[in-house]
Amino acid sequence: MGKWLFIFGAVIAAAALGFIYMTVCVGRFGGIKKLSRGKRAAGFFISLGAVFAVFALLAALISVVNAVIVLLHEVLFFMLFGLGVRIAKRLRKKEFKYNWQGWLALPVSAVYLAVGWYLCHSVVQTDYSLTTDKDVGSIKAALIADSHIGVTFDGEGFAEHLKTIEAQSPDLLLIAGDFVDDGTSSEDLKRACRALGEMKLRYGVWYCYGNHDQGYYRHKDYTAEELENELRSCGVHVLKDEYELVDDRFYIIGRKDGSREERLEMDELLKGLDTDKYMIVLDHQPSDYDSEAASPADLIVSGHTHGGQLLPVTFAGEWLKMNDKTYGHEKRNGTDFIVTSGISDWEIKFKTGTRSEYVIININ
Repeated sequence: MGKWLFIFGAVIAAAALGFIYMTVCVGRFGGIKKLSRGKRAAGFFISLGAVFAVFALLAALISVVNAVIVLLHEVLFFMLFGLGVRIAKRLRKKEFKYNWQGWLALPVSAVYLAVGWYLCHSVVQTDYSLTTDKDVGSIKAALIADSHIGVTFDGEGFAEHLKTIEAQSPDLLLIAGDFVDDGTSSEDLKRACRALGEMKLRYGVWYCYGNHDQGYYRHKDYTAEELENELRSCGVHVLKDEYELVDDRFYIIGRKDGSREERLEMDELLKGLDTDKYMIVLDHQPSDYDSEAASPADLIVSGHTHGGQLLPVTFAGEWLKMNDKTYGHEKRNGTDFIVTSGISDWEIKFKTGTRSEYVIININ
């Protein structure tokens, strides 16, 4: 919790400084100079009003959080082009006629953010092929996480993504947490669960909780119990530190989220299981790799990181020791680990360090 408070505090401080910096930068445009008639104070307040007006419009259209994201990206590009213009002025030894810092930073940041919007809202397929010495035959598993329904798509949009996944003919669907978000409505929840129940899969749908699924119910129009009941009524296997043996060939184990203090350790959870059978573990947060790699588990699937979300803080979770991995596949001590960037996102509607995906895992 302390790390998150530090991060949020740093973002708020950066946004406040960004307002001041952007006010100064906007004041360099010729139009602002004309309006202020050369008066510095007037120019400052006109620029501040312009920056605030754009921020308020973005906040109304895409939320305050996303307006802050846009502001911080604008600041970054203004700083980069400001540095470039300063170097160029020293080399040519005279001032530029036009405000090249602003005229370059504005369109470049707009294009960059447009690409980030696209990468977040468009969903691609990512494939992994895994091998095992265990006698499991072949399994084709689909994996999604972090749908956060209501952020980039509603319940109906989620259903459309499931049709795309079902068309790949997987044997089962794994949902590695954060199925819903603070803004997910009861109507969208029911539509999404109904879509899961309509999928024609040999071994069904399997789900473990994420931090947003199990907590943060102050703004939702349904309870945690109603969420679980809705999932179960649509045939979804909800696993909370539990396991099931499937087709007498492989286990699916679902861990409680790492934010829950009462969850079992890996050795307790897997105690008594037949280690000759393949074991798939759903664990929302990729933050317990040491104990999972030391266990007889064969595959751990996670989400939570959103693939690093935004440059240049893509690997901040690993730097701060909050996650063991940000994205992708690795093997430790014979155990395969896969972290997906998620099929959607929490609150932020941009991805610049990754893109949204669903995953197909072929196990042989």
